[in-house]
Amino acid sequence: MSNGDYMAEDIKSKVIQAKKASIELSSVCTEIKSRALEAMAQALDKERKAILNANAKDLESAAELKKKGKLTQALVDRLKVSDSKIDGMIAGIRDVIKLKDPVGDTISTLELDKDLILYQVSCPIGLIGVIFESRPDVVPQVMSLCLKSGNATIFKGGSEAKESNRTIFQILVKAIESTNGMPAGAFQLMETREEIMDLLSLDAYVDLLIPRGSNEFVKFIQENTKIPVLGHTSGICHIYVDEYADLDIAWKVCFDAKVQYPAVCNAIETLLINRKIADAFLPKMAEMYLGAGVELRCDEDSYALLEKRGLSPLSRATEEDWSLEYNDLILSIKFVDTIKEAINHINTFGSHHTDGIITDNASRRKEFTGLVDSSSVMVNASTRFADGYRYGKGAEVGISTNKIHSRGPVGMEGLLIYKYILLGKGQVVADYAGENAKPYTHRKLDLKFEDIN
Repeated sequence: MSNGDYMAEDIKSKVIQAKKASIELSSVCTEIKSRALEAMAQALDKERKAILNANAKDLESAAELKKKGKLTQALVDRLKVSDSKIDGMIAGIRDVIKLKDPVGDTISTLELDKDLILYQVSCPIGLIGVIFESRPDVVPQVMSLCLKSGNATIFKGGSEAKESNRTIFQILVKAIESTNGMPAGAFQLMETREEIMDLLSLDAYVDLLIPRGSNEFVKFIQENTKIPVLGHTSGICHIYVDEYADLDIAWKVCFDAKVQYPAVCNAIETLLINRKIADAFLPKMAEMYLGAGVELRCDEDSYALLEKRGLSPLSRATEEDWSLEYNDLILSIKFVDTIKEAINHINTFGSHHTDGIITDNASRRKEFTGLVDSSSVMVNASTRFADGYRYGKGAEVGISTNKIHSRGPVGMEGLLIYKYILLGKGQVVADYAGENAKPYTHRKLDLKFEDIN
């Protein structure tokens, strides 16, 4: 065998091991899962020094890559781990402990006939592959949600975070597997680019892929596998400032949506402004952005207004700018004449991720929320709220713009499917077919499968 063949076999054996462990993990009780999660949180706290040392190595390498133009500042920012980020990882895991265990929940119960009862019961998906770029905090976020929802997981992080990912992963898996009752091998780590292609080919074992990263990265995953993919290709988010906007709210919200953390998918990339409010709103807004180091790419009319007010530096937006995800301190600005024009622009150029409106007009709010085709729609609030933790999900495995299965910030509910369980007493279909067929009652019942003795 060549080295490549050996590597492929090694990856396949890891995946098969995780697939087998997923069956056992699916039936682990809540108490054991909670103990494992708490062990994970305590291990992160105890091993802070090891995590920060590993991250320092990644940051040193990333600085060299940035100098060579191979890594953007946005990715470097996502890579950095601090004590406060470790605090956030620990808090996220403990929030997941508090969440209700969704595995085995009865979704519906239907009587088909007397003593023939059909239960629809939630269950894990099985084996999930998570492929992500740069952010080491993805590992504890996703691992905690997958563990609680009973899903085995294959992790593949970016090479720029190799040391951080490996250290965090090893700390967490040691904590999990030292918990009595938890299966071994349910969580696996892959580290090379070649392993991604091998993983993408293993559709016989992997049930779902969740890619987290750039537009190009997610598209590549989607186009090179038969495995179902949950995710979003880009985060081209907008805020529309309506003519009925409260300006104090508009300035505050629009600033936060771009500047608070520009390197993420829920930061806005385009600001749409109703022409009737432009003179009152835009100059101060532009001053705030320029003061924070934001590069402004303006359409002709917004450029003319700001130039007349003596504001600089300014750039002229091109048609390409409306379709760009900057993930940086760059913002495109466009005037619109009507709310319909704003909605049309968002639905045409946006990525159906997160978009918002600033308005005090109820009919405008209703029109915008009804017609904007995005997974999250904000009214008088920052797009940065589109996040699993902020939505009360404990954490998130990603944000989905899919229109099937799960949409928006995906927490545990996106990691579950369901099975049907039919309890009978010897019934056969022949009795319900033909000339003297018995009728079905199809009566909804308020019964829980977990309550059956």
